[in-house]
Amino acid sequence: MCLAIPARVAELLDNDSAVVELGGVRKEISLALLDGVVVGDYVIVHVGYALNRLDPEEAAKTLQLFAEIGLQTE
Repeated sequence: MCLAIPARVAELLDNDSAVVELGGVRKEISLALLDGVVVGDYVIVHVGYALNRLDPEEAAKTLQLFAEIGLQTE
């Protein structure tokens, strides 16, 4: 089973990379598949790649569902 999670872009780096943050954990990911991502955007992350930009309200709903099933993100 594969899982893609929403994460907030905390920092933009060189070479189409960024640092995302989820629940206090920071991870470097690739933005090579997306254009125009800015700090504060939410992106769907899978295997170290941002696959899609996500509306903040939709990200909040998804993170709430994760919390409800016991996957704490904060």
